Amino acid sequence: MYAAALCAGAAAWFIGGGDRGLTRARLLVAGATVQEMPRWSWERLVPVVRLRREWLCLPVALVLSALGESVLPLLAGAAAVPLVRRRLAARERGRERERRAAAVIDLCGAAAGELRAGLQPGPALVAAAGSGGALGEAEPAVIAAARFGGDVPQALRAAAREPGADGLAGVAACWRVAVDSGAGLAAGLDRLEAALRADRDQRDDMAAQLSGARSTIGLLALLPVVALAMGWAMGADPLRVLLHTPAGLMCLLIGAVLEAAGLCWAARIVKGGQAR
Repeated sequence: MYAAALCAGAAAWFIGGGDRGLTRARLLVAGATVQEMPRWSWERLVPVVRLRREWLCLPVALVLSALGESVLPLLAGAAAVPLVRRRLAARERGRERERRAAAVIDLCGAAAGELRAGLQPGPALVAAAGSGGALGEAEPAVIAAARFGGDVPQALRAAAREPGADGLAGVAACWRVAVDSGAGLAAGLDRLEAALRADRDQRDDMAAQLSGARSTIGLLALLPVVALAMGWAMGADPLRVLLHTPAGLMCLLIGAVLEAAGLCWAARIVKGGQAR
């Protein structure tokens, strides 16, 4: 009871703004009023949950360990935490790469529009890069080069090294060609935007075609869980057999190895399809 009350109090302090004094000071320094500070917000809790989703393996493992009266599920859950963290981090990097690629496409279109509106290349690039996050951490260097006559293509090529920003290398090439030969930068950016959109549409179409294969992989991965549920429904005790008998432990080990090998093989097939 005391532990539950302590957890509830900590959650209320966190959601209600335990650092309200610090937030108030920041708002006052920024020139905002105290009334503009929200009393609580679920958005403050959501990032913490997202950053710690891999720790959900431990409660599940603890429940299985209690049901099976064995420490093996708990050890497996602890070993799964870094693997799940790595998987979630890879998925987040993929999403960030897609967002950056989309921002680069928008940058090309916005810069071409600003050029047609009468702006010079430098101010047009600065105006197009004002939002969207296409330049990433290299945005100050690119904007400084565009404003003060620096080497804009070099700054753009440096920004293109970030994941998902490969299209900025094309922007740098268009910029170099326009400066050296006097060709129209807006026309080059339009063609680059069309090429990047076509490439993105092709990747999206491939991902849509592979979604069925991913669903099949997930369904096959859940079949052992379905088998355990069917054993419980029939009145058997599959966890006790798997965790407390030599034959069950051998079957568990072989099944885990085959399951991991099958998932790795299927993931490799899907990745090979995406590469094509």
